[in-house]
Amino acid sequence: MSTVTEIADNVFRICTYVPEANIQFNQFLARDAEPLLYHTGHRRLFGEVREAVATLIDPATLRWIGFSHMEADECGALADWQGIAPAATALCTRIGKRIGVDDFIAARPARALADGERFATGAFRYRFLQTPQVPHGWDASLLFEETQGILFCSDLFHQNGDVEPVTRDDLVGRFRQTLVDNRDGPTPGYLPYTPRTEATLERLAALKPKVLAAMHGSAFVGNGERALAEAAAMMREVLA
Repeated sequence: MSTVTEIADNVFRICTYVPEANIQFNQFLARDAEPLLYHTGHRRLFGEVREAVATLIDPATLRWIGFSHMEADECGALADWQGIAPAATALCTRIGKRIGVDDFIAARPARALADGERFATGAFRYRFLQTPQVPHGWDASLLFEETQGILFCSDLFHQNGDVEPVTRDDLVGRFRQTLVDNRDGPTPGYLPYTPRTEATLERLAALKPKVLAAMHGSAFVGNGERALAEAAAMMREVLA
């Protein structure tokens, strides 16, 4: 069963824990004049997540669907959401639209955004950030909500386990353990470290986010600039 937690004003974390994988899958709903869902979840979890969304809005009114990169937990249920929300449009990078979003997963054409492009959904204002290979995939992007300082950061700060919805404690230690476990475990190369990584993380830190909305694990509320700087040093140590 999916659980719902408000992590900022009218921004909700929808979490489904999968025990056999010891991992939480999180989607984030921003309730606004034009509601936005970040991450669709897997298709097999669509019914459960849809029921959770229905406690917050009429799912048919969903307008925007964002995600970082092409992967099942990021956008696997995109067409399912578009099937029940006739105006729902995917947001992605130009690369993502070209290499597969429109052909493979979307029920109708996605809106491709440029790096740094801004858009509003009513009260919320967003900045779209192209972040190749951060967390992974050459089509990767992240989304920053400017009015409350929320960074929707996908697989960055990935934490395993059925952890608390929101924390003010440092996530870097948990994130480090995930990277170490995966380095020689079932998904080696899960997060790459490239010549772009450090500069991308510095750019994210410069946004001074107040909330880090991670796809797997707790959302962090606090000094996001410091957390990203510490994560950058840790990733360099573990991955580079």
